[in-house]
Amino acid sequence: MRVRVGKLYTYNPCGWDLFHPCAGNNLKAGDIVRVITLPGAPKANVMGHCYVGDSETGRFICMVATGSLESVRKEAR
Repeated sequence: MRVRVGKLYTYNPCGWDLFHPCAGNNLKAGDIVRVITLPGAPKANVMGHCYVGDSETGRFICMVATGSLESVRKEAR
């Protein structure tokens, strides 16, 4: 799966995020995160990973596999 920087995603761990999560990964299934870019770091989708941050502030949380993220869709009103 490819993700876009700045978009919101639901975190549902799979693969390496279940087997060997990155340091600082205290996310739980169902948490909403925002894909972010860090200065000097690889861009999102490189090697199937991206950096995520808090959905409100964008503050860095950790690196996750893109396969662990699902798009957040706005509910129809």
